[in-house]
Order: sequence, then structure tokens, then C-alpha cells
Amino acid sequence: MIVATSLVELRVLDGANLYFSRAAVKLTLDVSSLVDAPAPAAKAYAQAIGLGATRPGRIGSGFRQRFAIRVTGHVVRRIAREAGIGRIGVRVRPENDVRRLVVAFPWAHEARARALGAAIVEVLDAFGAEDLSDLIAAVGERVRDEPPGNPPPTLRPKVPVVAVTGTNGKTTTSRMIAHIGRAAGLHVGWSSTDGVYFDGELVKYGDFSGPSGAGQVLSQPGIQLAVTETARGGILRRGIGVAYNDVSVVTNVTADHLGLGGIDTVDQLAEVKAVITQITRPRGWCVVNGDDPRTFAMRLGSPAKCWVFSRDPDSPSIRTVLDEGGRATTVLDGFVTVLDQSRDPEPLLKVVDVPMTLSGLSHYNVENTLAAASAALGLGLPRAAVIEGLSTFAPNENNPGRMNMYSLRDFTVVIDLAHNEAGLEALLEIMNGVRPEGGRLMLALGSPGDRADDMVAPLGAIGARATDRVAIGHKSDYLRGRPPAELEAVFREGAASVGVDDVPAYPTELEAAQALVAEAKAGDVVAVMSLQDRASLDAWLRSEGATVDTPETLKAKVERAQH
Repeated sequence: MIVATSLVELRVLDGANLYFSRAAVKLTLDVSSLVDAPAPAAKAYAQAIGLGATRPGRIGSGFRQRFAIRVTGHVVRRIAREAGIGRIGVRVRPENDVRRLVVAFPWAHEARARALGAAIVEVLDAFGAEDLSDLIAAVGERVRDEPPGNPPPTLRPKVPVVAVTGTNGKTTTSRMIAHIGRAAGLHVGWSSTDGVYFDGELVKYGDFSGPSGAGQVLSQPGIQLAVTETARGGILRRGIGVAYNDVSVVTNVTADHLGLGGIDTVDQLAEVKAVITQITRPRGWCVVNGDDPRTFAMRLGSPAKCWVFSRDPDSPSIRTVLDEGGRATTVLDGFVTVLDQSRDPEPLLKVVDVPMTLSGLSHYNVENTLAAASAALGLGLPRAAVIEGLSTFAPNENNPGRMNMYSLRDFTVVIDLAHNEAGLEALLEIMNGVRPEGGRLMLALGSPGDRADDMVAPLGAIGARATDRVAIGHKSDYLRGRPPAELEAVFREGAASVGVDDVPAYPTELEAAQALVAEAKAGDVVAVMSLQDRASLDAWLRSEGATVDTPETLKAKVERAQH
């Protein structure tokens, strides 16, 4: 009896991806037939496809999964040889489920690559059949005779490209780099999670942090610099849309989106984000966070020179990179400063003169500033443009939805994405930094519906423990099929774990904010973790008489809170 192997998914990746630095086909396979078969049957299949001595291991074990990896890789190479492809790169990876594997191989012609994928499945499906050599020859001939099809649509940019990724700060950093580019007089296009922009004007609204965003940006007439925000999802689903970049920036890697797309650990997430560093041109720069070990390690896999950033001028990562002939950007005596072993330290401007740092209060935005300065200088943009760009980049005007601060009736309102634990900790740092003595912290929590419970519950615990009043404001457009009551239960479970039981819930971010603002008194700080209602929150706050905090206002709030 033939037991079929189930093809879970065949995905065509159009550019650099987790498996290869060029376009690849990814097959996700259910290999239960190999993993659950008696050892003699498994061994017989391996011998029938031409694999030598093997030890299948116990049914359902990790050893059996590794056996399946070896068998599957051999099947791919055998079929490729029969198809006249010759040498082929193959990556076979296990998943958490021992009955699942991912197989990837690069492609140059889509139709033939799809045919190869189908042939691989057919041979694996023939577990237990006779005359496997004949079958392999037949499917190989079919692949060879398949019309080639289209080449990969990967773009080869004619203008400089900066690719930015990371768990937190990638949107802010990419916007800052684009702003510096415009200060240098360039026509700049950039793509991000909230749209495609050209010279500051929205061209297309939506999440364009994948390959389509890069295509949209590079198609803008007259473009001279492209900045592409590159998210985990786009790399996994489609690959990177450009063949190379001139500067890559990785802000950090922390737990986010785990349990999705086969990425279950922070180390695996770091592996995904490292893809942009691996396609950076050798004459370019790989800009990495020296205070994040996973990010710092990415320089080792990049052909480009390393430009490290760290808030600590005595960081071992800075010493290491300077010794390797790279460069560093840090904070020295309160100045954003560039270090190079062959020259004197070069101060750019004071950290407190960068509005996005909120008078130096936001450690994350100090890091984003250092990253943006490094990338811009790595591109060869003038020092004066970097200084102008950083000093004129205003939170509300140039960075909507990220640490946007308002004054309303003697209290403060903050709107920020804060979409994970690290983001929430950064938001709480800001809230505490502007709260005067006697003021309360009030927080509207929220999360998209596709986050795992073990990521949502900690948000409830962190928010409840660190604030005086907490509520849930649902992201109704991002529930992704999950009932609101289910999310509420998880948030409340987290809050209850730190002794907080009174956690009301509201259908939208706006309604949660309105409820908290109605309770707020002088000196309080109200914050909203906002993904979808930023524009309506801004409009409502202004209608209530709120004013956007200027750098001077923020500095005064910070000074008042410190006394």
C-alpha cells in the first residue's frame, strides 16, 4: 500500500530569503510516511532511491526526522540530475513537528522550478512502491521537457538602496534615513508598514514592507535614493525584492511574531532578519546594533564592511569593529559621535538636539538615531545633511504613530505602536520620563489577533504592573478572525498574575483612549498602543484642544519630571 506524503505548501520566493541569497522554491512537506514507517520499510525506500547505508532510527523520533532530511535531500539531487540540472543547491530543514520538513532550492525559471517541486512530491509520495529508479527517471525527463517559464522578478537597482529591518525601530529608522536623504537634496522614495512615500508624499497606503514595496519605490520617476523597510513576513512569504542593497541596517531582534511561518524562537527570527545583511554589496556597509548579540553577530555573514552603533562608547562591540577596520557611531559626552580608528572622533550634534530622542529620554530612539546617522554616512551623504535631518525630524510630523506626544488639560497623551514587550517597555520608559510627581500612568493595551497567548499575556502583566490604570482597546481591523473576548481573557490573565483585576475593554483604540482621557487629571500620562486608529486619535485629541508637544515642550516636561 502506498502512503502519500502530503504537500503542505509550495511557495515561490522571488528574491533573497531564509534559505538562499537568490530566488528559491520552498516546499513544506508532511513526511509522515517516512517518519512513521517500520525501520525495514524506511531503509528499503532509502536504498531504492540510491542512498547507501542508513540507520532510520526509531519511529517518530528526532533521529527518524534526520533520516527523512537526508532521504529528501537525496531525492531532490537525483531528480535534478535526471533533469539535466546538474549541481543544485538544496536546503532541507526540520520543523518542530518531527513529521514536517522544509525543502528549498534556487530557481532561474519558474515553470521548470515548479515542475521540479511537483516531481519531488511525486517521488516522496511513492513510498513503498517498486521501480523507484524508473519513476525518478520519468519525472526527471518531465522536468527537463517543461518549458522554462519566467525568470525571477528580482530588481537590480540603479540607485542606492538602504534596507532596514529589526523587531523594533525599523519604521522610525527608515523614516529618519529618508528624511536625511531629502535634507541632502535627493529625491527619496521609501516603503514601510504604512505605505509607499516619495519625497514625503504618500503614494500608496498599506503594508509595503515586503518585495512589492521595494518595486513600488524603485518605480518612482526621478528617484535618487530608496529606503526599504524589510519585515520578517515579507522575507518569509516572498523573499527580498532587490538583488542587493548598498547599506543594510538591523536595529535589534526581540521576541515578536513567534509561532508564525515556522519561526518559533528568537534565534530563528534573527536568522530571517540577517538576510538583508547577506545581500549587501561588498563596498557597502552593514549597520548593526552592537548591544544586541544576535544583531552584532550578523556582521560575520555579510560581505560588506561593518558599521556598529551603541549608546556605550566603551562597548566591546565598538572596540571589535574598529579593530576590524570598521566604523562606529555612539554617544560621547552627550554628542552623537562617529568613531574611526584612523581619525579623531567626529561629533555630529547633541543627543538632546535630536527631537526624536525626546531630550535623550528615549533610549530606543537614541539607538535609532545612531543607526540612521550610520546608514546615511555609509551612503556618503554629507555630514551637514545628517545633522540637519536629525535635528529637524519631528515625532508627530515626520513619524506618525511613533512616540507622538500631546498636551491636553495639563496632562500628557502618548500615541505609540508598542506592538510587543520591548516596544511596551520603551513606551513605559517615556511615560515615566514625563510624569511629574503625583501624576498617574494610564495605558490602553492592545494586540493583533494573530499573536500567541504567551506574547499577549506578558503585555497584560507588564502594563498592569507598571501603570495605575489599564484598559484594553481592540484593534478591530487586525483581529484576524480571533474573537475579542478571547484576547481580553488573555490580557486579563496577564494582569491578574500581578494582582490587577479591574481591566475594562473597549471595541477600538479610540474608545479606550476616550475612556482614559475622561478619567485623567493634571499631571497624568495617558498612552495608547495604537496600530489602526492613529489618524482618528490625532483628530479627536485636536478637537478636544490638545496640542502637539514641541521639542521645547518635551524638554520642559522631562525637566519637571526630574525635579
